[in-house]
Amino acid sequence: MILGTNKVQQLIKENNLVEGLCERELNNPESIVIDLRLNKLFKLKGKGFLGIDERQTPKVEELASYNSDNKSSYILKPGEYLIAETIEKINVPKDVFVLFKPRTTLHRMGIIMRGTIADPGFGGILHPAIYNAGPCEVEIELGARFFQCFFVKIDGESVSYRGQWQGGRVFTEEKEKQV
Repeated sequence: MILGTNKVQQLIKENNLVEGLCERELNNPESIVIDLRLNKLFKLKGKGFLGIDERQTPKVEELASYNSDNKSSYILKPGEYLIAETIEKINVPKDVFVLFKPRTTLHRMGIIMRGTIADPGFGGILHPAIYNAGPCEVEIELGARFFQCFFVKIDGESVSYRGQWQGGRVFTEEKEKQV
């Protein structure tokens, strides 16, 4: 069951479900979702590897970063694929998991975003992929609301997340053994 606005707001206040929310999301959320804002953009560099027991992500180069004192934006070119980072941090309780979708405004500009679920027990900032599949350049202001969270109640037992992405790191430093 997807949690309603009142339940999400209660979890934010009582359990610190989402840290760093802007005033709009704290006091006047739109529908049942919480919008997250764009903090950083990264370009992938090098080579990645996914094996049976080990993995290594490509390194990243930071292209843009949000500064509340200085508005800035990034122009996403057609065919460009980046890793984004949210300003907000989520703290998922053991009886909830989180689904993510881009804001519909981005669909209307040719932007495709991918984010995985946030498992029960996960805590950290998020790093969705953002890809310009359209024919036009798209300018995105750092700090803009770009990614939405849906909070889903788990019926039954769950296992808390114990993976290596806990905390919200962007990439692996070197080849590592998978948990």
